[in-house]
Amino acid sequence: MRRICLLALACASLLAAQAPTLGAWAPQASGTRAALRGLSAFSAEVVWASGSQGTILRTTDGGAHWMRLAVPGAAALDFRDIQAFSAQLAYALAVGANGGIYKTTDGGATWVKQYGNTTRAAGFFLDDLAFWDKDHGLALGDPLNGHFLLLRTTDGGQQWQPVTDTPPALAGEGAFAASGTTLVAGPHGLAWFATGGRSGARLFRSPDQGRTWSVADTPLSAPGWSGAGIFSLAFYKNGEFGIAVGGDYTRPDDRDHAAAVTSDGGATWRLATTPPGGYRSGVAYVPGSHGRSAIAVGPNGSDMSRDGGATWAPLGGEGFNAVAFAAADAGWAAGANGAIAHFLPSAAAQEAAERRQLRDAHRRRQAQVDHAIQPQHR
Repeated sequence: MRRICLLALACASLLAAQAPTLGAWAPQASGTRAALRGLSAFSAEVVWASGSQGTILRTTDGGAHWMRLAVPGAAALDFRDIQAFSAQLAYALAVGANGGIYKTTDGGATWVKQYGNTTRAAGFFLDDLAFWDKDHGLALGDPLNGHFLLLRTTDGGQQWQPVTDTPPALAGEGAFAASGTTLVAGPHGLAWFATGGRSGARLFRSPDQGRTWSVADTPLSAPGWSGAGIFSLAFYKNGEFGIAVGGDYTRPDDRDHAAAVTSDGGATWRLATTPPGGYRSGVAYVPGSHGRSAIAVGPNGSDMSRDGGATWAPLGGEGFNAVAFAAADAGWAAGANGAIAHFLPSAAAQEAAERRQLRDAHRRRQAQVDHAIQPQHR
């Protein structure tokens, strides 16, 4: 009886000293070592991911099992973005001179290449996809002839038409294909894309599904930093409140230019008062939080904000490239070496942490008991 009481007291003390957690990442087995940068959470069960070595992954059971899907002739490509509309329908974007836009309508059994570098244009490099619905979307590429390459479809990708009315790019300005989220589509035909490079970081905004664009400066880089800028955008559903994250990927621990927020649709920006823990390549709002909660991920860890991106607190030391949510309890992150993890909200994470603490305390106490009752040998 005394031993039971001692164990209960030890467990109670441990739990009382434990601080509430914001949430936690639960690793899942992806079955690959590829660098994953594309991530699309369609529902709590259906999630797609993509990355290097021609990798396309899909789960239909919330990540209990991930299936690798082959794209014919694309084994050497790097799929930096993926957008899913069901377990069957998805678009994937591959970067590089031989890259392009691919579509499947049968769960990855077959793929059609919808767009590529057919003119062999020097500097051709696609960065991101974004869709308002399964038929209407945009694709973004690095500048060609002084202007960003923007493609628009209204028929599910059967035709991708170049957008001609775009502001000119600055010298050394480009988009970062780090997580497929420097281009986002919002409500009422709104769209945004973000840039970086040695000329600074800018935000482009369209009110009419990409037909026309305006541009604004942001504080997320300093002139002369070629590896710095905005790497990911998220806008709340009304299109007014938004978060931009980034920094300098060559200085992953530098926090000074890691996050900024807007409350006027991207016209003006202000730096986060308490920034994330370093360079961040992905950001997403947590559904159901009314724009208050968001998670940002990067190679040296992840962070959570509970005030719309103004202040950030460490969430975990795991490094990821991309983050996406389908619901408050249906979020995932993906990163290097095939890393995929499911997000456990604070209540679930707290419960899991308490179970671990109880289990560990029991094991330690049991080890002490076993040691105490062992025969003494001289």
